This record gives sequence, structure tokens and C-alpha cells, in this order.
Amino acid sequence: MKIDVFNHIFPKRFFERLQQVVVNKGAVKRWLNIPFLYDLDVRFRKLEEFGPEYRQILSLSAPPIESINPDRGITLDLAKLANDSMAGLVRDHRDRFPGFIASLPLSLPEESVAELERAVTQLGAVGVQLFSNVNGLPLDEPRFHPLFEAANRLRCPILLHPARGAGFADYASEQKSKYEIWWTFGWPYETSVAMQRLVFSRLFDRLPDIRIVAHHLGAMIPYFEGRIGYGLDQLGTRTSDEDYGTLLASLPRRPYDYFKMFWADTAVFGSRAATECGLKFFGADQVVFASDAPFDPEGGPLYIRETLKIIEALDISDTDRRKIYQGNAERLFNRIF
Repeated sequence: MKIDVFNHIFPKRFFERLQQVVVNKGAVKRWLNIPFLYDLDVRFRKLEEFGPEYRQILSLSAPPIESINPDRGITLDLAKLANDSMAGLVRDHRDRFPGFIASLPLSLPEESVAELERAVTQLGAVGVQLFSNVNGLPLDEPRFHPLFEAANRLRCPILLHPARGAGFADYASEQKSKYEIWWTFGWPYETSVAMQRLVFSRLFDRLPDIRIVAHHLGAMIPYFEGRIGYGLDQLGTRTSDEDYGTLLASLPRRPYDYFKMFWADTAVFGSRAATECGLKFFGADQVVFASDAPFDPEGGPLYIRETLKIIEALDISDTDRRKIYQGNAERLFNRIF
């Protein structure tokens, strides 16, 4: 089988409610132009190209639930509706959707822990999606520690997705990002920043068994291997107002080794060079197949098709190819598909 672990959907009931409560009404226009995202008939028709062995682990599309509407009650209800709807899709179409990734009201940390517990133990969620920031708050803030602890206790892997909008300016002198730079380069930067913050917050020392999948093949990390290697071996030498040197000396491992503890997926928009770079960094045992459908120029199948084409053409063993397609996903999610 080919298990696509990171692709996106808006379940019908959730999408209807989203359109009613979303503050940024302009975003709805783009979503409506991607029927694969919310219309199951369109999705199933386009997936026929890839045969019955192609399966999707479903996760909710951006935006983060906590950014849709500031109302506390709406945020919590949206998270519950998303998870209930996703569980229903898996129950009704298990031959195509063998599992789903839970969504959380991350601006409500205590409620997020409770909803994660419900999604995993009652609804059967196989993982949870966290965004690289929570309405601007970093994931390494103490308020989110219980959430990571709950994911670890539940053996629930975390799928780390970037989050940044046009309001994050490219330059301090400007009010917003131009030319969609907030997405092109801002999203990989977001993911990489979140990864480094988690590393130096000592998350992996506290929870060495936690599994975190960094979307888009670890973002910037593989390409900047030298900077996180020899570069971060010198942490503190560039900083005069904080004692990072003491922090560095207290770590049981090199910073580089902590970055190697992340998992990654193959969703790099059809780039063979990026795939090879990421696979070399994370290794064949910690990379899972993912397409990031349906946000491609064809509205669904192109990223799937191109990613499959790249994996088939990689100079790797058939054993490693099977790991990327299926075996690693089964290890990650602790189940046989």
C-alpha cells in the first residue's frame, strides 16, 4: 500500500459551519475553488488514478482552528465537529481513509488535552496536528507542555504544520508580506523555528519517545545541516545578553542529534532534489510518504502523482521504498493498515 500521511480535507459538516463563523471571509473563495477539499465525489473520482493501494490519512486543512474565530465556544465546537466528522469519514470509507489526524483548539490548552484524549481513545485518531505557532505563541511555552505530555502518554504522533499569514511582514518597515513570501519562504522558516525552539526547550530530553513529523521534509533543516551541526555547536558565541553557552553545555546530546529525532514527510511539491536531501538527512526509517494534496495547480492529483513518480525513481532499495510508502507509517501510528 501507499499510505499518504499528510493531505488535507474539509469534512462537509465542518466546512458548512466554517463558512458561517470564519472571520476572514475572503479565504472561503479559494477553498470553494478546490472541490477536492470538501466534495467527496470529486476526491474519489480523482483518486481513481492511483489505484486501490493508495490510501489517505486525513488531516484538516489550514487555517488553524484557533484562528478561525476568537470566540472560545466556537473554537471548541469547531474542534469537536472536525474530529467527529473525520472519524465518520474513516468509519464510512476505511478502504480509502484508514485513519485521521486529530485537530485541537490550541488557544485553549487545557481543553486541547481533553479533546486529544477524546479523539484518540474514543474516536480512534491516529495522530494530532499542531501548528508552528498558536496565534503567535511559540509551542515551547509552558502552557503547552501538558499537551506534549498527553501526546506522548497516548503514543500519539504529532504532525507539525506551518502557520503564517500575510500579516507577518517581510521587513520591519512594512505592514504585510508581499508576493506571498509569507508562504513560499515563511512556512519553511516557521517549521524550522518551531523545531529549534522545541530542541532547546529540551522537549526530547523530557519526552525521548515522542514522535514529531516535520511537514515538507523537515522544511529548511536538511539543507542547513551544516548550520545546525557545527554552527549550533557554537551556540552562545554570538549572543551577549543571554548565557546560551551554559545551556549548550548542559545538553546530553549535540543540537544536531536532536534534529535527527524528528520524522519528516515527502511533501515537497514535486522536487526530487529536496526529496533526496531530506531523505539523506532523516534516513529511510524516519520519512513517510505524503503529498500535501489538494493544493496543487490541478486541485488534487498533481502533487500525489509527482511525489509517487519521484519515490519510484529514487536510487534506493525496494525495502526502503516499502518503508516510505507503508512500513514507516505503521511504525509511526502504531498500527497495521
